[in-house]
Amino acid sequence: MNLLLLNLFLALTWVFVTGEFTPINLAFGFLLGYLILWFTQRAIGASGYFGKVARIARFAAFYLRELVSANLRVAYDVVTPTHHMRPGIVAIPLDAKTDTEITLLANFITMTPGTLSLDVSDDRKVLYLHAMYLGDIEEFRREIKEGLERRLLEALR
Repeated sequence: MNLLLLNLFLALTWVFVTGEFTPINLAFGFLLGYLILWFTQRAIGASGYFGKVARIARFAAFYLRELVSANLRVAYDVVTPTHHMRPGIVAIPLDAKTDTEITLLANFITMTPGTLSLDVSDDRKVLYLHAMYLGDIEEFRREIKEGLERRLLEALR
């Protein structure tokens, strides 16, 4: 059986047993189900599920930190009298291969304030971005490639 579905089943069972259908209770049930499955993995067999959940959690923490940082940067620029914007368009070579990987990367970039995904090349090897705060272009590319894209691909693959 797929361990994600089993974990969701355990989380929903927890919600029904406690009688409280809230997002926090559902998340607690999911965490409790994850721990139960982790402790019983000898009986159910080895699976890559546990590593994948950890990678997704690390990506979520990384993205949340990037999101807060970008929001603070844009908010600071809005409330100060001088603007620090240096907008520009950058081509980012992609390591992402599938449509899902490219779409998720483009959407995560667009949801971060100060950046916007514009287009993907016809051969799906280059992503074009607009950045509000573009200093060193190579540094910006490196931040996207080694930060967001690498971590997203680790979580997906």
